[in-house]
Amino acid sequence: MDNSKKNLMLMVPMLHQGGFERVCITTARLMQEYYNVHILIFSSKDINFDIDGLDVIDINVPAKKGVVNKIINVIKRVNKTRKIKRELGIDIAYSFGSSSNYVNVLSKGKEKVLTGLRCQTDMERSDQIRLFCSRSDQVLSCSKEIVRQLLRDYNYDRSTYIYNPLDTENICEKGSQSVEDFPFKGEGLKIISCMARNDYIKGIWHLVKAFSLVHDKCPSARLVVVGAGNWDAYRELANELNVENEVAFTGMKKNPFSYVAASDVYVCSSNHEGFPNAVLEAMALKKPVVSADCKTGPREILLSEEEYNELITRIPSGDSIKEAIEGTYGILVPDMGEEVNMDPEVITDGEKILADKILSLLTDDDKLSHYAQKAEERSLVYTPDRYKDSIHEIFKRYE
Repeated sequence: MDNSKKNLMLMVPMLHQGGFERVCITTARLMQEYYNVHILIFSSKDINFDIDGLDVIDINVPAKKGVVNKIINVIKRVNKTRKIKRELGIDIAYSFGSSSNYVNVLSKGKEKVLTGLRCQTDMERSDQIRLFCSRSDQVLSCSKEIVRQLLRDYNYDRSTYIYNPLDTENICEKGSQSVEDFPFKGEGLKIISCMARNDYIKGIWHLVKAFSLVHDKCPSARLVVVGAGNWDAYRELANELNVENEVAFTGMKKNPFSYVAASDVYVCSSNHEGFPNAVLEAMALKKPVVSADCKTGPREILLSEEEYNELITRIPSGDSIKEAIEGTYGILVPDMGEEVNMDPEVITDGEKILADKILSLLTDDDKLSHYAQKAEERSLVYTPDRYKDSIHEIFKRYE
């Protein structure tokens, strides 16, 4: 440990998969130039990231079910974390996500505490928001919308947003790697891709239903969903919609980017996001994007500054749009909702709009090419160097 450097702790529940875990690892590597960086996790089960050269501390208090067990878990995590903070002489502790935020603020000692609200689901419990705001030196978000909501609903003005870093060079290198087991082969196919775990917030039933409408009008269309989970219910839905041979769920892949690179269009059907890394990663691979206008994230990526400002002026509540918007950098469609409906007979207006906009890209080569170019252009805004400078400026306020 370099005694000339301040001690920075980054806190995340696990390093299994997901957006904010990836941002945590990236932050750690970028900040090693300035700080002694320690990553504290609650469980080392199924680590899926490269942690070589990083100081990862596992306090070994994995998640448990049941209210009583959860309370006991928080107490154990807080006690262990408080002790480690003291032993390491932590100067700044920055946590990612609600479960880490609880532990970070409740174990607070002399160090400065920064909490990260990174998804709309983080904003749905007013009690925890008030706790984080009252006990954090600053709240960080990856979305303008969350900062606006904290000010509007909680009169909290010690928050700021910082967009996630995007290593386009690394993503493109991985995207160029061949895929031996790509599920669809053949000339003239139109591939739609999505990177998502099996979680209701990803809205994949909406995507499968919309795809069935796309396939009716574009028989060469195929859908590939890359991500962890048990997809049996979705395969059954595809079967009931008569597209079982045109939809593939690959499971989690170490390198999902090569699957996206082999596609023509990327779709985000989520009903909740923070700042969706997967959308930006697809854009770095020059994939035109159609995304649901869930409460945070996609609109800030796919719209220009002028289009975004016009939208929040027109809909200051932050509610989703009602009609599709063909933005400067991609296409937004209305949020299709979080209520899971696996009935193949029920196709909503939102799913029809999603299908229509996917078709508008698959059937118009000029439009497809235009949005591919704009996607790449947009992805270059979110460079690691820009993130590095921004997050370091924030940390320096608390040194």
